[in-house]
Amino acid sequence: MKLSVIIPVYNELDTIEATLERVRQSEVEKEIIVVDDCSTDGTRELLNGAGDIDLVLHERNVGKGMAIRTALQHVTGDIVIIQDADLEYYPSDYPAMIAPIESGEAEVVYGSRFLKGRPKMHLPNYIANRVLAIAASVLFGARITDEATCYKAFRADIITSIPLTCKRFEFCPEVTAKVRRRGIRIKEVPIRYEARTVAQGKKITWRDGVVALWTLLKYRFVR
Repeated sequence: MKLSVIIPVYNELDTIEATLERVRQSEVEKEIIVVDDCSTDGTRELLNGAGDIDLVLHERNVGKGMAIRTALQHVTGDIVIIQDADLEYYPSDYPAMIAPIESGEAEVVYGSRFLKGRPKMHLPNYIANRVLAIAASVLFGARITDEATCYKAFRADIITSIPLTCKRFEFCPEVTAKVRRRGIRIKEVPIRYEARTVAQGKKITWRDGVVALWTLLKYRFVR
């Protein structure tokens, strides 16, 4: 089965080349769809020189969620996975992520950072992640340990049929809520993870955690 790797990018000049190289080295059949969300640090110019990617350019900065929605319009693979450009995640985990979909065991797979214990991350981030996982499990019966993981893999026809409205980081709770509202089970597999700091360019903040929790609550009670 062919994998479509979606990479939303905004001002990741220091890491995008290494990210793309890691993705290329993953031994799965794939296409790489990169959406540059109006980067201003030279990322866009660098990407224009990469000949082996499907590059889509936003003319203004509208957020990660909107970049994912744009990329979904270009998907031609059988499976879709989200890949951040910040080197926190390892594309060598792709085979484990897509295996349950290829075998028919699952339609949606999340890569959990917590199945093998607590990864190295700041305590507030750890607590926020645990709260979101618990909320998703309580509100939607998800029974997952990592709701906010970047590594989410979907059968392509599933994710492209979900009407998404997200613009920023609320993609994760919105897609989790809507997958579960369809009665689709989310399978988890363990993945590796290396957290980066705000000084290294991490963009998500505590405000996004509040929005994520609100998004889960909203889609639990509002149709």
